[in-house]
Amino acid sequence: MNFFKTFLASCLGSLLALVVLVVLLIGFFSAAISSFSDADKQIVVDENSVLHLKLNVPITEMEIENPFEGLPIPGAEEASIGLLPLKSALTHAKTDAAIKGIYLDVSFFQGGYAVAKEIRESIIDFRKSGKWVIAYSEMYSEPSYYIASAADKVFLNPEGEIEFNGLAIEISFFKKMFDKLEIKPEIFRVGDFKSAVEPFFLDKMSDANRLQLKALIDEINNSVIREVAESRKINEEEVRKISTQMLVTNTQEAKQYKLIDSLVYYDQVQLDLRSRLGLKQNAKIPFVKYSKYKKSFTPYLSTSKNEIAVIVADGDIIPGKAQEGSIGSETFAEELRKARTNEKVKAIVLRINSPGGSALASDVMWREVTLASKAKPVIASMSNYAASGGYYIAMGCDTIVAQPNTITGSIGVFSVLFDLSSFLDKKIGITFDEVKTGDVGELVTFTRPLTTMEKSIWQKKTDLIYEGFTSKAAAGRHMPVDQLRKVASGRVWVGTQAKEKGLVDVIGGFDDAVRIAAQKAKIGEDYKLKFYPKQKNFLAQWLQGMEENTRTNTIKAELGEEGFQTLQQIKKVKHFQGAQARMPFEFQWK
Repeated sequence: MNFFKTFLASCLGSLLALVVLVVLLIGFFSAAISSFSDADKQIVVDENSVLHLKLNVPITEMEIENPFEGLPIPGAEEASIGLLPLKSALTHAKTDAAIKGIYLDVSFFQGGYAVAKEIRESIIDFRKSGKWVIAYSEMYSEPSYYIASAADKVFLNPEGEIEFNGLAIEISFFKKMFDKLEIKPEIFRVGDFKSAVEPFFLDKMSDANRLQLKALIDEINNSVIREVAESRKINEEEVRKISTQMLVTNTQEAKQYKLIDSLVYYDQVQLDLRSRLGLKQNAKIPFVKYSKYKKSFTPYLSTSKNEIAVIVADGDIIPGKAQEGSIGSETFAEELRKARTNEKVKAIVLRINSPGGSALASDVMWREVTLASKAKPVIASMSNYAASGGYYIAMGCDTIVAQPNTITGSIGVFSVLFDLSSFLDKKIGITFDEVKTGDVGELVTFTRPLTTMEKSIWQKKTDLIYEGFTSKAAAGRHMPVDQLRKVASGRVWVGTQAKEKGLVDVIGGFDDAVRIAAQKAKIGEDYKLKFYPKQKNFLAQWLQGMEENTRTNTIKAELGEEGFQTLQQIKKVKHFQGAQARMPFEFQWK
């Protein structure tokens, strides 16, 4: 009898749990379906609204709508903001009678300085309408403050923090790790400044790399100081002194040196906003989030038959089809061919944000750029990076537009393979042997060291790729090869330096590139913008992200955080195998 009682109770509990699960699933899918159905609905913005611009998420070139945003499920909290859609929203808000001003919320900006400048310029342009921008945060990182300084008023929490002490670059070096693991990199490169492979055989920067990096961050820092001084109406040399000597170490000093306007708490910011909106003391402020505001209008709406195709190249360069976070040569070439042969497309803008990658893939895309430029105007718009392979894409364009702090150039090539034979033998116990018909065996191998003859072949291949790179760059820039090679050798430049060297034509942003494209196509303002390639279906990306998160969490549980980070560094090394036209370093801004 007790057995049957226990059995029935167990069945009843399971049935109840199943009912609860079904109810939850129905609720989830109802919410998801509702979110999907609402995604295309145009919302109406209330009068007297404030655009809440929260920029504490990754900034990418384009973005994908997240229909699960706000739902209590994994992945719903993950978000990104697309730079180009954001610029469009700010342009629309400038003339939108419902929007009275912007509340700028930025603490840890997750984007480069060229992207930060694009956003900053859009904020300044918004202010030209006579509307206001209020920035408030509990903490401003260096790039965050750079953006916030463009606001009418910059507020900081009294107990908050602000960083304004210049820029620093930190590079990871793997030599000692390779030594411990008995992994031997075999490196072939052209150019004293092509230092992407230095982390594999050095434990600190070479003099050449230190020289170029110092020149690079000095130029970017000078630009930041100049713009902050102008926005904050402070003498430029005073701002430079504040930054260089780190005179601001607390909130009181930030106010003393006029980097901020007031030290206030959030409730005091709300009082300020209510006053600007003419609201009563406790009235609710009609904020509209960017994620909703962008649904209140149709971006780039035009009935024009003339199209300017914007082809976005964002990420590392790889052969074949594009993957998440990468530029696939096959995908990119296909989009260019379509734009070239489409009679409605009068001009093409290539929006490039790439540190480079596969040399072969870069050349495949370059060929399509040159073919397209013979048919219609092709303008390059450089974002944070358009270096090495990223520059390779741009050099065939009619006009190259870069921000002052875009990192570009890096005209050089390297090849690298990794000899894992000792690691596999001594650490794991795996050995290899081979037979061959000639003097040269497998050229791409990790199971043995390369022979002297094989090394000479690799260096020859690398030299030939460099010769092709520089010859094509010289032709695209209409300068002698010898003159171009003086500014090549793998060296990186910021936009202003690149313009002086003849590698860039115009200093400006995306809007400038579009304007130049329209001028060259002789279509005035009679055009519409269309962006390519089309973004992946969000659901597919979300499911893929869920799978990756599950796999990542499993690996972290096995290896621990430190072991996981080491594994990530080793995985990066895989991308360097073979001939590369890649930026000479990977770094983190500090």
